[in-house]
Amino acid sequence: MNLRRIFLPLLLLVAGAPAQQQHKTIGFMTDFDVRDDAVGICKAVMEGVAPGVRIIDITHQVTPYSIAEAARFLAGSSPYFAKDAVFVAVIDPTVGSKRKAIIAHSKVGQYFVLPDNGLLTLVQDRDGIDGVREITNPAWMIGAKLSSTFHGRDIFSPAGAHLARGDDWTQAGPAIDPATLVRLDLHNATLSPAGLSAEVIGTDGPFGNLVLNVPAETFAQLGYRIGDIIPVKLAGTVYTFPFVKTFADVPVGKPLFYIDSRGRLSLGINQRNFSTTYHVDAPAQLSIPRKPQ
Repeated sequence: MNLRRIFLPLLLLVAGAPAQQQHKTIGFMTDFDVRDDAVGICKAVMEGVAPGVRIIDITHQVTPYSIAEAARFLAGSSPYFAKDAVFVAVIDPTVGSKRKAIIAHSKVGQYFVLPDNGLLTLVQDRDGIDGVREITNPAWMIGAKLSSTFHGRDIFSPAGAHLARGDDWTQAGPAIDPATLVRLDLHNATLSPAGLSAEVIGTDGPFGNLVLNVPAETFAQLGYRIGDIIPVKLAGTVYTFPFVKTFADVPVGKPLFYIDSRGRLSLGINQRNFSTTYHVDAPAQLSIPRKPQ
């Protein structure tokens, strides 16, 4: 058997085959939940525009209408994606109104396809935005018959897929000055001679740990160290909790202060739910005095 006659045509066929187009990854986040078909429909639209595109679900369980929570998740997850990734984020309580549908390009190199409602605030603060386009080109949408209530399907998903397959984003619509983007009024805890004033900004998934707007470096200025017992006024009630490294440093069912995986001060209970146990949720107020000298 002449193996050369068999394998040479196969090698030539493979060598001559066009390389499969490499799409950018899409990070997808909504407040749609997964109890109906909305998420699946959006993914099908993306796949239709960019066959084979990789879609990573950030979450589809953002608290409904919570732009601030979604902004936190978007800023928290984007550094773990590729520098050229595309994000489609649909938390859009004013869908169908005069709010703009936009594409923003960060100075890191990532694209963000979302409503102009403040979702981009934390990304803009950290990474910077060097260009914005309003999505007005029908060719970047699902078609002429747009729904007034499902722009996730009709505008954001197809636009994100166009970006993922490498289409020229300047064709999506006119340029917008990044300085005019809608911004959320978000802020970190404040320090005074008396101590720290802060806020509960969310809970940690199903575990009920309280997420605070207190960066670790801000908390450190109060003078507390691992092992200290910290007095705190939380939602109008005074408590004392230990400051430790991790949950297992206290007995099961006991509370703790700790620095979470995002570098913020947090409150939790070892193997229990702090929020439900203490009946505290966002946006409760919190204050901690400086450590006595």
